Amino acid sequence: MTVLDAFSLLGGVGLFLYGMTLMSAGLRNAAGDRLRLILEKATSNRVMAVLVGILVTLMIQSSSATDVMVIGFVNSGLMTLSQAIGVIMGANIGTTITAQLTAFNLSAYAPLILFVGAVMYLFFSKTFVRDVGSIILGFGMLFVGISIMKSAIAPLSESQAFIDLMSNLHNPFLAILFGVAFTALLQSSSSSTVIFQAFAVQGILDYQTAVYLVIGAAVGSVTPNLLASLTANRNGKRTAILNLVFNLIRAVLLTTLITVFPQILTAIQSLSPDNVGRQIANTHTIFAIIAVVVEFWFAPMIVKLAQTIIPVLPEETRKAREQQLIYINHFTSIPAAVALSNAKLEIVRMGHFALQNLTTAIECFFADDYDRLQEVIDGEDTVDYLDHNITMALVELRSYRLSDRDRTRLTKLLLDVADIERISDYAVNLTEYAEKLRDRKGTISQAGLDDLQEIAHATLDSVQCSLEVFAMDSYENLDMVDKLEQKVDHLQDSCTARHVERLMNRQCEAFGGVIFSDFITDLERCADHAYNVAYSLSGREDDDDAEV
Repeated sequence: MTVLDAFSLLGGVGLFLYGMTLMSAGLRNAAGDRLRLILEKATSNRVMAVLVGILVTLMIQSSSATDVMVIGFVNSGLMTLSQAIGVIMGANIGTTITAQLTAFNLSAYAPLILFVGAVMYLFFSKTFVRDVGSIILGFGMLFVGISIMKSAIAPLSESQAFIDLMSNLHNPFLAILFGVAFTALLQSSSSSTVIFQAFAVQGILDYQTAVYLVIGAAVGSVTPNLLASLTANRNGKRTAILNLVFNLIRAVLLTTLITVFPQILTAIQSLSPDNVGRQIANTHTIFAIIAVVVEFWFAPMIVKLAQTIIPVLPEETRKAREQQLIYINHFTSIPAAVALSNAKLEIVRMGHFALQNLTTAIECFFADDYDRLQEVIDGEDTVDYLDHNITMALVELRSYRLSDRDRTRLTKLLLDVADIERISDYAVNLTEYAEKLRDRKGTISQAGLDDLQEIAHATLDSVQCSLEVFAMDSYENLDMVDKLEQKVDHLQDSCTARHVERLMNRQCEAFGGVIFSDFITDLERCADHAYNVAYSLSGREDDDDAEV
């Protein structure tokens, strides 16, 4: 094999990988948000989750991309580990379609495919047509890349050094390890399987060796997921571990099966006796199906194993308990008025979490207790979860037959959810201010801190009073809500005036002064949002318009 042949091989691999990337990107763009919606619809029914995994991976031609999306969904709480394992299993089947496609000898038609794709991509302005063009263009590149690879590796069949290297792979263990390493390098089991196909077609690899390489490729394919999970939370990391455990079990299972029952490989070869490329593609698909069929029944155990490897912490148990709807279940089985009352109870519960979040954030700021900042982040996750699910439930309820009074009440409850969610958002802002002061080594004068503490306590009183009025329908206390909100407004004006004076006298540094202003503004807005909540269902309109 000459240097030019080596360059051709690398170019063919590069073109193939770029074609895969281009086709995958085009499929994702053409599918749009449907991919996200399809994945979100994966329920606790594992059969449906497997089908969703197959469908999504067929659409984007990348099990790694599907798995990375699943990690993101689990990381954000939109999907459970039980749902994730089903989607991961389905993705392992869906990704085998690439090898099936490349087993067809379409190299002669590749130039025409490229031309059609290029015309659609370059000469049409409509986004969807361009996306389809990129899919076709990528598809054509696959076959051109394969054709270049086949031509480049043909001389290798006469190279004794390369033959000796390949002969070492007759050891199943070494072949599996090579498949793992090669796929980890390419970060695509589809790509490595197609390259193994090309080697086998040129007579460099025999079918038996290619089988073990394909088994190893499935394990190596989890590399992108493990890398993606590094920045995820513990559940996101568990999702990557799920994929790794699934594929390790798959490797052991399939190796054992073909060792004990070699007739399996003979049967697969008999499906296309004169086409080793098709034999490898069929092996890839059949092995994936066998692994899913067998491991499907042990999915709960795989989930528990992932939770054992990355243990569930007490705070995760608490968070899981908090991030669920307690009062809103099945609207269809109860009257609308009762459903609205239950929704209000859920909003009250959400309000308590937001108030606790604000309290913790304020305590962290003044005590320089950076270890508790994560509590605020976790609390915000809970509030966001409740915000999303309560809103979705109320929107669903709007489609039912409601009286004018109930419809008005529902609209106000939706606004209450938004107001409470904003209070928790401002709590997160306060923790960010604390981190900025620490990172920039900024300071706020003692007089400034005293002012901030005064308005912080007033804000907490205002929020707590407003939530109590909302929860208990104690509208006789609205006057107290007014007084507390006005107190916060007054403190904002007076504290700001004193702050400006300190700045003028250079008693407060500039950066600390910026944090002071942002902090006090966010507290005043918290009181405004709480005020809105207190008045929302009272049937009374204050002299002023609702606060924003």
